[in-house]
Amino acid sequence: MALNYEDRDTLFNFVVKEGNGIKGLIDSGMSCVPQPFVQPLSERIATPNAQTCEAVQPIDLSELDGPGHKEVAKQIVEAAETLGFFQVVNHGVSVELLELLKTSAHEFFEQPPENKAVYLKEVSPSNLVKYGTSFVPEKEKAIEWKDYVSMRYTNDDEALQNWPQQCREVALDFLKSSMAMVKRIVEVLLEDVGVILEEERINGLMGTKMVNMNYYPTCPSPELTIGVGRHSDMGMLTVLLQDGIGGLYVKLDNGDWAEIPPLHGALVINVGDTLQILSNGKYKSAEHRVRTTDIGSRVSVPIFTAPKPSEKIGPLPEVVERDGVARYKEVLFQDYMNNFFSNPHDGKKSLDFARAD
Repeated sequence: MALNYEDRDTLFNFVVKEGNGIKGLIDSGMSCVPQPFVQPLSERIATPNAQTCEAVQPIDLSELDGPGHKEVAKQIVEAAETLGFFQVVNHGVSVELLELLKTSAHEFFEQPPENKAVYLKEVSPSNLVKYGTSFVPEKEKAIEWKDYVSMRYTNDDEALQNWPQQCREVALDFLKSSMAMVKRIVEVLLEDVGVILEEERINGLMGTKMVNMNYYPTCPSPELTIGVGRHSDMGMLTVLLQDGIGGLYVKLDNGDWAEIPPLHGALVINVGDTLQILSNGKYKSAEHRVRTTDIGSRVSVPIFTAPKPSEKIGPLPEVVERDGVARYKEVLFQDYMNNFFSNPHDGKKSLDFARAD
């Protein structure tokens, strides 16, 4: 029976509840974007020919523990204070592994829908793995044009046992080979505000680790849809691998949007809400979004590092003393996370949850 593209409930069940995803929608023979995926005018990304931003010039991390430490640390701090986004090279992750990640992401999403649907939240054999479409599709005015699989890390054995077979090994390698870099960048940012945290506290603030694979199928009308709506990430730092297609946009201070173009072999780093809160607003969690494209299906692979749910987050005492005011209140990260995942993307509104009264 042909799919009725005009009926919202039918489409929602097919794409979201049954796990066919946007990929299944495209494979069904759809030629026009159905109404439930058409974004309000205010949310659309009009053209791919936007300006590019200063994150074009990557930061070379090979000098971070050498003679160029001071200069590299300065570049990292300046990027975190202004844009909240930067790209890095010589980051310790091999280019071969980055290419394997892209290939394995395509392999996972190009499987028959029933193979992916086993990981839908309601039926997934492991609470470490979740497959789905969009962000909170049941609450969104328009569904985002993205399928994803999310893999939470507890330990190596559980990852290799529970993560999807097509990507478990490369995703785990990516996570493990990135963590030294992430930790080092966090140390640099904290040192600049005069804070050296004990190992146990650092581990608590980065105790939740997740690798996602995002799939943005070719879209017949990119100007009507978005891959991911305006948002900031909730954690400490995000590490992102882009493919060559591009489509990641960051919001500038003047309200304009600029694209962070893909650079072969580079990784994108962005500041999350937690780091903005800890630094009392010195570092900026960047508002960003993703456009769709009609030239091919795009993949991206982020690593999210965030506090353990039991961790309390608030401005660090040393920073409050320097600033003379706490701009955020202390909150339990579990509560912050619950709020974050219960609302559709809406810019940096998630930060309101922790703002000082």
